[in-house]
Amino acid sequence: MPLLKYEQIAESLRRRIADGEFEPGSLLPSSRDLCEQWGVSRATAIKAMETLRADGLVTPHQGRGFSVVETPVARPAGGRGPGTSRIQGGMPFKRLGVPELLVPPSHVAEVLGLGSGVRALHRARLTLLDDGRPHSLTTAWFPPDIAEACPRLHQNGPIAEGTTHYVRRTTGRGPVRGVDVTSVRLVTSAEAEQLRVKRPCAVAVVLHTAYDAQDRPLVCEEGLTPEGVWERTDNYSMGHGD
Repeated sequence: MPLLKYEQIAESLRRRIADGEFEPGSLLPSSRDLCEQWGVSRATAIKAMETLRADGLVTPHQGRGFSVVETPVARPAGGRGPGTSRIQGGMPFKRLGVPELLVPPSHVAEVLGLGSGVRALHRARLTLLDDGRPHSLTTAWFPPDIAEACPRLHQNGPIAEGTTHYVRRTTGRGPVRGVDVTSVRLVTSAEAEQLRVKRPCAVAVVLHTAYDAQDRPLVCEEGLTPEGVWERTDNYSMGHGD
């Protein structure tokens, strides 16, 4: 399905940001410039910018337009349903270690459909509260076909456009279905050190897997949020007589 005009503009700007043409803090072309360049209305140009804003990639400035964010945000694992965006629940984050090919835990390998001893690309991050304390520890595992096709996933720095957009842009494969499995267990000593909590401490564990249109896994993320920080709120309508 071809992209709509505002999506084409957003994708073009996303690519230019990813390629380093616009660095963090720099202003993007004005809506007037985009209108002239693409032959579109101002409303279409603004909608393209709002798309990038929802991705947490740009920030607005009164009277100046939009600039590339200086502090990228990330979300804890899970909760990626329709209508959600990176700025909804997005937090500053810190990358942990360097991405590397490792044999994932058995439950992750099973979800990704990997045989015994097959390696996946491991990336880890801490999302942070406003005071700098850790909120959650998220470990992402990318299957070998995605890892091989997406070289920037192997780089240590954050991917400003987000891994989802990068994988879609690079492979043509985007998420159409997600599965979140939530459980509770005690934190391990290594996890407690990363999350800066004392043991024993319970953590909510969200195992999030994203699948493409052919039901092939794109990524499996395991997010750990300690007690006292984890909270889930569901807001839904209820029919009469239920």
